[in-house]
Amino acid sequence: MTSPRTQSDTRKPRKAAVDDDTLFELRWRRAEADLMEPLTRLYGEVTDIAALRDRLRALLWDKWEDRPTDLRALDLSRDLTPGWFLSQDMVGYVFYIDRFAGTLKDVPAKIPYLRDLGVTYAHFMPCLEPRPGDSDGGYAVRDYRAINPALGTMAQFETATRALREASISPCIDMVLNHTAKEHEWARKAREGDPFYRGFYRIFETDTLPRQYEETLVEVFPNQAPGNFTYYPDMDRWVWTTFNEFQWDLNWENPEVFLAILDVILDLANKGAQVMRLDAVAFMWKRIGTVCQNLPEVHDILQAIVQATRVAAPAMIHKAEAIVGPTDLVPYLGAGRHAGRESNLAYHNNLMVQFWSSLAARDTRLMQHVLATHFPAGVKNATWATYIRCHDDIGWAITEDDTDAVGGMTGPGHRRFLADFYNGSFPGSFARGADFQVNEETGDRRTNGTFASLAGLETALESGAPHQIDLAVNRILMGHALIASFGGMPLIYMGDELGLLNDHGYEDDPFLVGDGRWMQRPPMDWALAQAAETAHEPAGRILAGTRHIMARRKATPQLAGSVPTHVLHLSNRALFAVRRPADDRTLTAIFNFSETPQPLPFEELGLHPHGAYEDCLSQEIVPVAEPGAALPAYGRLWLRPTTP
Repeated sequence: MTSPRTQSDTRKPRKAAVDDDTLFELRWRRAEADLMEPLTRLYGEVTDIAALRDRLRALLWDKWEDRPTDLRALDLSRDLTPGWFLSQDMVGYVFYIDRFAGTLKDVPAKIPYLRDLGVTYAHFMPCLEPRPGDSDGGYAVRDYRAINPALGTMAQFETATRALREASISPCIDMVLNHTAKEHEWARKAREGDPFYRGFYRIFETDTLPRQYEETLVEVFPNQAPGNFTYYPDMDRWVWTTFNEFQWDLNWENPEVFLAILDVILDLANKGAQVMRLDAVAFMWKRIGTVCQNLPEVHDILQAIVQATRVAAPAMIHKAEAIVGPTDLVPYLGAGRHAGRESNLAYHNNLMVQFWSSLAARDTRLMQHVLATHFPAGVKNATWATYIRCHDDIGWAITEDDTDAVGGMTGPGHRRFLADFYNGSFPGSFARGADFQVNEETGDRRTNGTFASLAGLETALESGAPHQIDLAVNRILMGHALIASFGGMPLIYMGDELGLLNDHGYEDDPFLVGDGRWMQRPPMDWALAQAAETAHEPAGRILAGTRHIMARRKATPQLAGSVPTHVLHLSNRALFAVRRPADDRTLTAIFNFSETPQPLPFEELGLHPHGAYEDCLSQEIVPVAEPGAALPAYGRLWLRPTTP
């Protein structure tokens, strides 16, 4: 095809039809109603909404004027392809900069490794400047506009994000919305008595209101940080501290907090962040007599942040970090009046929990019930971030209502079984993990451990039994195949593609020893990664298998985030399956959660007995109705008709 403009073409070059000022105005008009409606609900009774609108528009204009040229080009590209993050090409990778690369200036050198894995989204774990000492893993931020000096500088951050952008990898960073470190400039000024900044936090003259709030609040860290309020003698005041004493909760009832946080978000967008992981969002709004989580105002705040970003930095999307129960989780992707207007991504915590539950029980009934009952087949302009493990502990979010619906188990009993199974104390357990945040009153415990150690690789390697190693490897690959095909964007946590085991080195660090979650945050083993390129067992198998799964995902359009996910109800408790009905063909993904082969129930799967089906993973034809057709131990199939 020849260019429309040839050397002999004498027409004058066409001037740009839309200048930058007009682009801003068009984007403002697009977002204004969806932006101002939630802000009016939030702040209409405490401030002049017209004045707030004018200040907000001026803020967005200033940030747009500061936006670098190449990021403006990315803005325009994503205006034209707003569903870019829903593509089956999306594969996420999550890492601590120091544990993965060393410093920010070392990150670009790791891009070839990420590209070989198929990564198109790279999440830098907390990299903004934290308080000194214990910083809750970096989530106690002292300065939102500075990089942790141990990792580099803001200039090096810009260089790293530019290199990732040029490699078509979208950088994601954490933005903590619920709290700041008590050393943050805002908190320091509040502590000194500045009334403007005291309004940024939840500060009380007496403990009367804190005591009333405590009647219905839950403790996030009951062992290391009991309670939700801290008394400071130098102020003679009580401060709301949901997580730790050194993390002060922001007062989102104050519109100045909204403007200040949005200012920071847009500055970071202009430095190259393309995805903002909004941390601890469930806790942002407080109302006495409630648990102060997941309140309706939280969704108004998130919608306003998302819509404001669409004006000044539309290449950026937002991911809500809300590790909550199924009923409360779905709204973070937008429901009711927020549909299509709130977060673009949310963690599918329940998929992760149900994976581990089914793996321990060899029984997927609870998984089928929870995922089919509490979650829609699809959502508007949003999708899930699916994962098996992350930097955090596993909270066994299993309710009595769900266990009652399934039968044969109780909520407390099943939670106790899972905690025992994954700390390795349950008879016959293959797992090697540890309890975390034991609640002596309720008996509930959370669980720590890497993917590989919880999946049995650590105990298998110690035993040296080839069969047990093979089972552990296949548990890991089944998990990767599940998150790659369930619906959404799969996130691989650093080292899981190699089968890294629990790391107990944190016990020798005085700043880390009190937090058992560092067990699942081992440094990247680059020597193992290099050896895995040619080795067969077991890291080589896991790496090659993970790369293959992600490559096959990219070649399978039925796995795009825009395609709905329907959970199938199967009579065989060991099997779990979903159906992904795309425009041309329907893909059926089936997983065996047991160590014994299971027959393929083709009728329940909706597969035609005489149809021809290709496994998109192996690219082989599968005779689904042939006598003896079975799924091997921890097997996985992505079946699709060979013809549309």
